Amino acid sequence: MRDRRPHWSERLKVTLWTLIVPPTIWAGHFLFSYLWASISCAKVGAFATFPTLFVAGTVLALILIALSGWIAWNQGRMPGGRAPHEDSTDIDRLRFLAKSTLLLAGLSFVAVLFTALPVIYLRDCL
Repeated sequence: MRDRRPHWSERLKVTLWTLIVPPTIWAGHFLFSYLWASISCAKVGAFATFPTLFVAGTVLALILIALSGWIAWNQGRMPGGRAPHEDSTDIDRLRFLAKSTLLLAGLSFVAVLFTALPVIYLRDCL
């Protein structure tokens, strides 16, 4: 029988460091959004007709957050006992961190979308 090499997403372990990745990406996108808006308003006086750089940054942030959530979802589906996972075992801690990361990824995904909404609806700099 051949040994199955684990997929790259299975080799990654969800830790406290991976827990902060989605909100950090959202915070970076938030800073990028305000910097982009202030620079484009200062130079042009209005948002660009099609903000290519802003759309590229938003899509990149959404992809990275979705990737983080997908990795956490895969880590949370590891085989083990039935729910509730309330014991103090390594697999239960991994599932807790994976579920927390997945929820933060969902929240951060929505937050990036809400951060991008003003560019869609607002065209003038006031």
